[in-house]
Amino acid sequence: MDANRENPQTLRPTALTAADVARLLGVAEDVVRKHLAEGAPRAADGTMNLVHYAAWLNQASLRYALASRDLSRRSPEGTEPDGD
Repeated sequence: MDANRENPQTLRPTALTAADVARLLGVAEDVVRKHLAEGAPRAADGTMNLVHYAAWLNQASLRYALASRDLSRRSPEGTEPDGD
């Protein structure tokens, strides 16, 4: 028998609310909602797939790290270093 039918309180990691995701990850719901506004994936019904969200977070972290690295390589005047 399907566990979700036996216990309607069972969470499905493929269809979670923002509040459920926040509770599972131990972050404020506002953080998850901010990520949704920034393009984190969600289904047409508004639910979130935890694996898809984790992948999005990983990509966002990589983009942030690359952007930070690029900024740190710029000279104080905001120009690219000349490679010397």
